[in-house]
Amino acid sequence: MIEYLFYAVFILFQSAFIVQLYFILLKHTRLRSYQEEEWQESADQLPVSVIICARNEQKNLEENLPLVLEQDYKNFEVVVVNDCSSDDSHLVLQRYAAQYPHLKIVNISEHARFKHGKKFAVTLGIKAASHEYLLFTDADCRPASQHWVDLIQRKFQGGREIVLGYSPYARKGGILNALIRFETFFTGLNYLSFSLAGRPYMGVGRNLAYTRSLFSGIRVSHPIFTFPQETTTCL
Repeated sequence: MIEYLFYAVFILFQSAFIVQLYFILLKHTRLRSYQEEEWQESADQLPVSVIICARNEQKNLEENLPLVLEQDYKNFEVVVVNDCSSDDSHLVLQRYAAQYPHLKIVNISEHARFKHGKKFAVTLGIKAASHEYLLFTDADCRPASQHWVDLIQRKFQGGREIVLGYSPYARKGGILNALIRFETFFTGLNYLSFSLAGRPYMGVGRNLAYTRSLFSGIRVSHPIFTFPQETTTCL
Protein backbone atom coordinates (compact mmCIF):
# COMPACT_ATOMS: atom_id res chain seq x y z
CA MET A 1 0.00 0.00 0.00
CA ILE A 2 2.81 2.39 0.91
CA GLU A 3 4.59 1.52 -2.35
CA TYR A 4 1.51 2.43 -4.42
CA LEU A 5 1.14 5.66 -2.49
CA PHE A 6 4.77 6.51 -3.23
CA TYR A 7 4.27 5.98 -6.96
CA ALA A 8 1.04 8.01 -6.93
CA VAL A 9 2.80 10.96 -5.27
CA PHE A 10 5.73 10.63 -7.66
CA ILE A 11 3.45 10.66 -10.72
CA LEU A 12 1.56 13.64 -9.33
CA PHE A 13 4.82 15.51 -8.77
CA GLN A 14 6.02 14.73 -12.29
CA SER A 15 2.71 15.88 -13.78
CA ALA A 16 2.90 19.17 -11.88
CA PHE A 17 6.51 19.62 -13.02
CA ILE A 18 5.55 19.06 -16.68
CA VAL A 19 2.69 21.56 -16.44
CA GLN A 20 4.97 24.17 -14.86
CA LEU A 21 7.62 23.52 -17.49
CA TYR A 22 5.02 24.05 -20.20
CA PHE A 23 4.13 27.48 -18.82
CA ILE A 24 7.79 28.48 -18.49
CA LEU A 25 8.79 27.42 -21.99
CA LEU A 26 5.69 28.36 -23.99
CA LYS A 27 4.10 31.21 -22.03
CA HIS A 28 6.64 33.02 -19.89
CA THR A 29 9.27 33.19 -22.65
CA ARG A 30 6.95 35.51 -24.58
CA LEU A 31 7.60 38.19 -21.99
CA ARG A 32 11.35 37.64 -22.12
CA SER A 33 11.42 38.21 -25.88
CA TYR A 34 9.17 41.28 -25.72
CA GLN A 35 10.94 44.40 -26.98
CA GLU A 36 9.82 47.88 -25.94
CA GLU A 37 10.70 50.89 -28.01
CA GLU A 38 12.83 53.66 -26.55
CA TRP A 39 10.98 56.73 -25.42
CA GLN A 40 10.47 59.53 -27.92
CA GLU A 41 7.99 62.32 -27.39
CA SER A 42 4.66 61.47 -28.97
CA ALA A 43 3.46 63.63 -31.82
CA ASP A 44 -0.15 63.12 -30.76
CA GLN A 45 -0.92 63.07 -27.05
CA LEU A 46 -4.25 61.71 -25.92
CA PRO A 47 -5.90 63.45 -22.96
CA VAL A 48 -5.34 61.34 -19.84
CA SER A 49 -6.85 61.38 -16.35
CA VAL A 50 -4.62 59.83 -13.69
CA ILE A 51 -6.74 58.53 -10.78
CA ILE A 52 -5.38 57.84 -7.30
CA CYS A 53 -7.50 56.59 -4.40
CA ALA A 54 -5.92 57.32 -1.02
CA ARG A 55 -6.97 56.56 2.54
CA ASN A 56 -4.70 57.86 5.31
CA GLU A 57 -1.81 58.25 2.88
CA GLN A 58 -0.50 61.63 4.07
CA LYS A 59 3.18 60.68 3.96
CA ASN A 60 2.96 58.86 0.64
CA LEU A 61 1.03 61.73 -0.95
CA GLU A 62 3.68 64.20 0.19
CA GLU A 63 6.48 62.11 -1.30
CA ASN A 64 4.97 60.55 -4.42
CA LEU A 65 2.18 62.81 -5.68
CA PRO A 66 4.57 65.48 -7.08
CA LEU A 67 6.23 62.77 -9.20
CA VAL A 68 2.86 62.17 -10.85
CA LEU A 69 1.88 65.84 -11.10
CA GLU A 70 5.20 66.76 -12.72
CA GLN A 71 5.05 64.21 -15.52
CA ASP A 72 6.52 65.35 -18.84
CA TYR A 73 3.13 65.41 -20.56
CA LYS A 74 1.04 68.31 -21.76
CA ASN A 75 -2.54 67.05 -21.70
CA PHE A 76 -3.35 65.32 -18.43
CA GLU A 77 -5.02 65.82 -15.07
CA VAL A 78 -4.62 64.05 -11.74
CA VAL A 79 -7.71 63.10 -9.72
CA VAL A 80 -7.04 62.14 -6.10
CA VAL A 81 -9.91 60.59 -4.15
CA ASN A 82 -9.39 61.31 -0.45
CA ASP A 83 -11.26 58.25 0.81
CA CYS A 84 -12.38 58.92 4.40
CA SER A 85 -8.88 59.79 5.61
CA SER A 86 -8.49 60.59 9.30
CA ASP A 87 -4.98 62.02 8.99
CA ASP A 88 -3.93 65.32 7.39
CA SER A 89 -4.17 64.11 3.81
CA HIS A 90 -6.65 66.87 3.02
CA LEU A 91 -4.10 69.53 4.02
CA VAL A 92 -1.47 67.99 1.78
CA LEU A 93 -3.90 67.86 -1.13
CA GLN A 94 -5.02 71.45 -0.61
CA ARG A 95 -1.42 72.61 -0.63
CA TYR A 96 -0.66 70.76 -3.86
CA ALA A 97 -3.94 71.91 -5.46
CA ALA A 98 -2.83 75.53 -4.97
CA GLN A 99 0.45 74.72 -6.69
CA TYR A 100 -0.76 72.43 -9.49
CA PRO A 101 -3.90 73.56 -11.35
CA HIS A 102 -4.32 70.15 -13.02
CA LEU A 103 -4.90 68.45 -9.65
CA LYS A 104 -8.52 67.65 -8.83
CA ILE A 105 -9.60 66.48 -5.37
CA VAL A 106 -12.59 64.33 -4.47
CA ASN A 107 -13.36 64.02 -0.76
CA ILE A 108 -15.39 61.14 0.68
CA SER A 109 -16.64 61.38 4.27
CA GLU A 110 -17.14 58.39 6.54
CA HIS A 111 -20.79 57.38 6.97
CA ALA A 112 -21.95 56.12 10.35
CA ARG A 113 -24.08 53.31 8.89
CA PHE A 114 -22.89 52.60 5.36
CA LYS A 115 -19.38 51.34 4.66
CA HIS A 116 -17.76 51.10 1.26
CA GLY A 117 -14.69 49.59 -0.35
CA LYS A 118 -12.15 50.88 -2.83
CA LYS A 119 -14.42 50.24 -5.82
CA PHE A 120 -16.72 53.03 -4.66
CA ALA A 121 -13.79 55.45 -4.44
CA VAL A 122 -12.59 54.38 -7.89
CA THR A 123 -16.06 54.97 -9.32
CA LEU A 124 -16.21 58.49 -7.89
CA GLY A 125 -12.74 59.18 -9.26
CA ILE A 126 -13.85 58.10 -12.73
CA LYS A 127 -16.97 60.24 -12.54
CA ALA A 128 -14.85 63.26 -11.58
CA ALA A 129 -12.35 62.65 -14.38
CA SER A 130 -12.61 64.84 -17.47
CA HIS A 131 -10.97 62.59 -20.05
CA GLU A 132 -11.71 59.35 -21.90
CA TYR A 133 -8.39 57.68 -21.09
CA LEU A 134 -8.02 56.68 -17.43
CA LEU A 135 -4.73 55.72 -15.78
CA PHE A 136 -4.70 54.27 -12.26
CA THR A 137 -2.02 54.05 -9.61
CA ASP A 138 -1.81 54.07 -5.80
CA ALA A 139 -0.58 56.69 -3.37
CA ASP A 140 2.29 54.45 -2.25
CA CYS A 141 3.56 54.01 -5.82
CA ARG A 142 5.92 56.21 -7.77
CA PRO A 143 6.42 56.38 -11.58
CA ALA A 144 9.57 54.87 -13.02
CA SER A 145 10.21 58.02 -15.07
CA GLN A 146 8.80 61.40 -16.08
CA HIS A 147 7.54 59.78 -19.27
CA TRP A 148 5.23 57.30 -17.54
CA VAL A 149 1.96 58.91 -18.71
CA ASP A 150 3.24 59.38 -22.24
CA LEU A 151 4.46 55.80 -22.61
CA ILE A 152 1.12 54.48 -21.45
CA GLN A 153 -1.14 56.68 -23.55
CA ARG A 154 0.62 55.76 -26.79
CA LYS A 155 -0.45 52.13 -26.23
CA PHE A 156 -4.05 53.21 -26.75
CA GLN A 157 -3.23 53.99 -30.37
CA GLY A 158 -5.18 51.79 -32.77
CA GLY A 159 -8.32 51.73 -30.65
CA ARG A 160 -7.08 49.61 -27.77
CA GLU A 161 -9.14 49.88 -24.60
CA ILE A 162 -6.99 48.34 -21.85
CA VAL A 163 -3.30 48.77 -21.05
CA LEU A 164 -1.61 46.54 -18.49
CA GLY A 165 1.56 47.35 -16.60
CA TYR A 166 3.76 45.98 -13.84
CA SER A 167 4.35 47.45 -10.38
CA PRO A 168 7.16 45.81 -8.40
CA TYR A 169 7.61 46.41 -4.69
CA ALA A 170 10.66 48.31 -3.52
CA ARG A 171 13.48 46.16 -2.16
CA LYS A 172 13.71 46.34 1.62
CA GLY A 173 15.15 44.15 4.32
CA GLY A 174 13.40 41.13 5.80
CA ILE A 175 11.93 37.84 4.64
CA LEU A 176 8.39 39.27 4.38
CA ASN A 177 9.46 41.89 1.84
CA ALA A 178 11.25 39.20 -0.17
CA LEU A 179 8.12 37.03 -0.22
CA ILE A 180 5.93 39.97 -1.25
CA ARG A 181 8.32 40.92 -4.05
CA PHE A 182 8.42 37.32 -5.30
CA GLU A 183 4.63 36.97 -5.25
CA THR A 184 4.23 40.30 -7.07
CA PHE A 185 6.82 39.32 -9.66
CA PHE A 186 5.29 35.90 -10.28
CA THR A 187 1.77 37.32 -10.59
CA GLY A 188 2.99 39.93 -13.09
CA LEU A 189 4.93 37.30 -15.00
CA ASN A 190 1.77 35.25 -15.44
CA TYR A 191 -0.77 37.90 -16.45
CA LEU A 192 1.64 39.78 -18.74
CA SER A 193 2.77 36.58 -20.46
CA PHE A 194 -0.78 35.42 -21.06
CA SER A 195 -1.72 38.86 -22.34
CA LEU A 196 1.11 38.73 -24.88
CA ALA A 197 -0.13 35.26 -25.85
CA GLY A 198 -3.54 36.72 -26.66
CA ARG A 199 -5.27 35.26 -23.59
CA PRO A 200 -5.44 38.09 -21.01
CA TYR A 201 -7.19 37.17 -17.79
CA MET A 202 -6.39 39.83 -15.18
CA GLY A 203 -4.52 42.97 -14.21
CA VAL A 204 -3.83 44.83 -10.97
CA GLY A 205 -5.11 48.24 -9.89
CA ARG A 206 -1.63 49.77 -9.94
CA ASN A 207 -0.26 50.83 -13.31
CA LEU A 208 -3.48 49.96 -15.10
CA ALA A 209 -5.24 52.03 -17.77
CA TYR A 210 -8.53 51.71 -19.61
CA THR A 211 -11.10 53.88 -21.34
CA ARG A 212 -14.12 55.50 -19.78
CA SER A 213 -16.27 53.90 -22.49
CA LEU A 214 -15.16 50.45 -21.36
CA PHE A 215 -16.00 51.27 -17.74
CA SER A 216 -19.43 52.47 -18.84
CA GLY A 217 -20.21 49.04 -20.25
CA ILE A 218 -19.32 49.27 -23.92
CA ARG A 219 -18.16 45.89 -25.21
CA VAL A 220 -14.41 45.40 -25.73
CA SER A 221 -13.66 45.09 -29.42
CA HIS A 222 -9.88 45.58 -29.56
CA PRO A 223 -6.88 43.65 -28.24
CA ILE A 224 -5.22 44.32 -24.93
CA PHE A 225 -1.65 45.59 -24.94
CA THR A 226 0.99 45.32 -22.24
CA PHE A 227 3.92 47.57 -21.50
CA PRO A 228 6.02 45.65 -18.98
CA GLN A 229 9.11 47.87 -19.16
CA GLU A 230 7.49 51.08 -17.89
CA THR A 231 6.51 50.58 -14.26
CA THR A 232 5.47 52.16 -11.04
CA THR A 233 7.24 51.05 -7.89
CA CYS A 234 5.20 50.43 -4.75
CA LEU A 235 6.87 51.25 -1.45
